[in-house]
Amino acid sequence: MNTTDTPPNDSPKRHGPPDADVLVVGAGPTGLLLAGDLARAGVDVTLLERRDHESNLSRAFTLHARTMEQLDARGMADELLRIGTPTRALHPFGRLSIDFSGLRTRFPFVLTIPQWQVERSLLRRTEEAGATVLRGSRVTGLRQDPQGVDVDVHHPDGTTATLRARYAVGTDGARSTARQSLGMPFPGKSVIRSVMLADVLLARAPDDIFNFSSNEDGFTFFAPFGDGWYRIIAWDRHRQMPDDAPVTLDEVRDITKRTIGDDLGMHDARWLSRFHSDERQVPHYRQGRVFLAGDAAHVHSPAGGMGMNTGIQDAANLGWKLAAVLHGWADDALLDSYHAERHPVGRRVLRVSHALLSAVTSGSSPVRALRVALATAVHQSIVVEGRASHGISGIGIAYRAPRGAHPLTGRRVPDLRLAQTPVRLYEALRDGKFVLVGRDVAAVSTLWAGRLVTTSPAAGLRPTLLVRPDAHVAWAAEDPGPDEVREALTRWLGEPGRRET
Repeated sequence: MNTTDTPPNDSPKRHGPPDADVLVVGAGPTGLLLAGDLARAGVDVTLLERRDHESNLSRAFTLHARTMEQLDARGMADELLRIGTPTRALHPFGRLSIDFSGLRTRFPFVLTIPQWQVERSLLRRTEEAGATVLRGSRVTGLRQDPQGVDVDVHHPDGTTATLRARYAVGTDGARSTARQSLGMPFPGKSVIRSVMLADVLLARAPDDIFNFSSNEDGFTFFAPFGDGWYRIIAWDRHRQMPDDAPVTLDEVRDITKRTIGDDLGMHDARWLSRFHSDERQVPHYRQGRVFLAGDAAHVHSPAGGMGMNTGIQDAANLGWKLAAVLHGWADDALLDSYHAERHPVGRRVLRVSHALLSAVTSGSSPVRALRVALATAVHQSIVVEGRASHGISGIGIAYRAPRGAHPLTGRRVPDLRLAQTPVRLYEALRDGKFVLVGRDVAAVSTLWAGRLVTTSPAAGLRPTLLVRPDAHVAWAAEDPGPDEVREALTRWLGEPGRRET
């Protein structure tokens, strides 16, 4: 560890060897997945978390299809599926259904699972991969220079230290110390106040797995945890209280009766809380050697349940890029693509969650009537429902491709069947490497064997695909020749003789 003593003003600061290649600040789902990916890729990574223990209380409770695919590519999806409760359709506005069952994925549903269980699974993977996890370590400041990043840490025993790394990633939430230390703006506004959360037991189960109701008084939303407990999100238009005002179970019962017509016999609340929701996004996800991901980069309302999912997908995008640069076979410019690809996704999530929130919080009778009429009119519309399910699930996310690239470039790749073991693409991605899927390409790709998995499609005529570790198409071509394949591999994986650092 570096000393915290400050050198005289007239002498340049001298740095010893870094304490880690990457310091990740914040051990929520975003930070845990990122640290695990980096450690699996052979990167020396330290994860700093101010909490000194695991918590069984959390706000997030849904995993969408694209996030489940990312977890499948890490061998984690089936375990979480055994714990959670899948739901194939949501009914947010009366008869309007957002149906996920038609998605082309192994996971055509929303999985209800509390965030703490996702974190526990991710933590186990991260520690098994060899990452250093420092709990009870509160980050108090961050600075960078052209060669690295210094992070000031207050440890649980009262000591302080400054850790140095080649890169740092702030995944430390909406009040991110990393973001504030760099003076990065977080423009936006508060969109709803005094939202109540409660984890309760019920005497009577709601009609739907996800039960939602809204009227001129507010809204109430129920979701099961699968173990008898239910999460309630409730908002009373006529009772707007500050975040620190205590919440009583009677208060939650009251708004539930006025919106649903029945409090379902709720009892034994194990957690009650109140919060406000902002819509904010940092203008740049990268500043020099520091990156922001998850809630440190973007926050929005809980409508649609996309917060934890977007953060996990941020991490999946950034991890392999940092590893490629640190190992020396990709240039620093690759890191700029993290902002270029993920910032538009965050902006789109803000728009979708805002639209959903506006629809359910409108107190105007004409607006509510219009919403019901629209829901009835489009109930049978495959186009509208398909767009909604693709957008909310993350399955529809695609990144911009260079001009003249194959139409599949930048798009998400479904779980292709393969001709040999492993028999699924997402199993082949579990090494955290690129996957080349094509016929008669094995001989061409031999020189990149340490960075690449080569396989063939099980059947059918498909273009040759070079799939990124985050399951998006890096390059595609119809019946390419050996030289064309070599050129693509060199562009994405570096010169075959280039040594890793």
